[in-house]
Amino acid sequence: MKIQNTHKKAVLLVVLGLLPMASLAQTEVIPRLANGLPDMQGTWDFRTITPFQRPSDLEDQEFLSESEFADFEAAEVERRDRDNFTDTTTTGDYNQFWYDRGEELLDDRRTSLITSPSSGRIPELTEAAQERNAERRELARLAEGIEVRPLAERCIMGFNSGPPMIPSAYNNNVQIVQTEDYFLIHNEMVHNIRPVRLRDTVHRDSPRKWEGDSVGAWDGDTLVIETKNFARDTAFGNSSANMHLIEKFWMIDGDTLGYEFTVEDPTTWTAPWTVMFPMRRAELPIYEYACHEGNYSMAGILAGWRRLESLGQSGQQ
Repeated sequence: MKIQNTHKKAVLLVVLGLLPMASLAQTEVIPRLANGLPDMQGTWDFRTITPFQRPSDLEDQEFLSESEFADFEAAEVERRDRDNFTDTTTTGDYNQFWYDRGEELLDDRRTSLITSPSSGRIPELTEAAQERNAERRELARLAEGIEVRPLAERCIMGFNSGPPMIPSAYNNNVQIVQTEDYFLIHNEMVHNIRPVRLRDTVHRDSPRKWEGDSVGAWDGDTLVIETKNFARDTAFGNSSANMHLIEKFWMIDGDTLGYEFTVEDPTTWTAPWTVMFPMRRAELPIYEYACHEGNYSMAGILAGWRRLESLGQSGQQ
């Protein structure tokens, strides 16, 4: 995601200094609501090919040099181009035409979107999480029913809309609507809408929702959102229903929205971890994401497995 040159300084300060977010919003004039709070409404684009985790060959290198930046960006574009894949043993998935992950790294030249821990990588999984993942894989392989298929495959939750949000293959767009009582997060991916209550400090434990229960409060010009009480594991990586999520939104300038989240789940990861990236204001609106329209694969997968079961071959690979 390219941030205009006039915005680079503000973005770099956010990443390098990790200064209080509210103070950074004062560096440039930002739009405000009638009540004086930052006006974050609109559609935002969070595409980028900056790696989510720092590549292992870069080890502890947090930033690229200017010359390394250009070479790395070109290499990432080439590596991610699906039209370059020539594996004839599989049908693969979409060709490059269908991808919309962008072709640019963040201007601050970071080697990962993860800002903490300093390794730029997700902490190790706990033993309990490893066992849970193994059970999930086995259930998915057995294809015993729709309920055991992944949430993203079932078009219940999007793979980049989270929560939290993560730049991914396509539909990296989010619309924000603000009222006195709510901060609404509408993701284009799987058309998920998450209401954040602004006049409530108590989380609702029931009914538990796929996207959890979110309450928010303003810390100066930064909106801090706490989400927990998820229905079960989410579409976000290896997460569990125990995930505790803290998100922060702030205006870097009139056309740039800062987004940071911290994930904590002792039943999944050995330590908390944090991600930060900017979003740019988008000119186009959110479009419908008709995830399963005309999709016959689910019925085909399950019908095929039922046929194997009837023939006594369901244990074969």
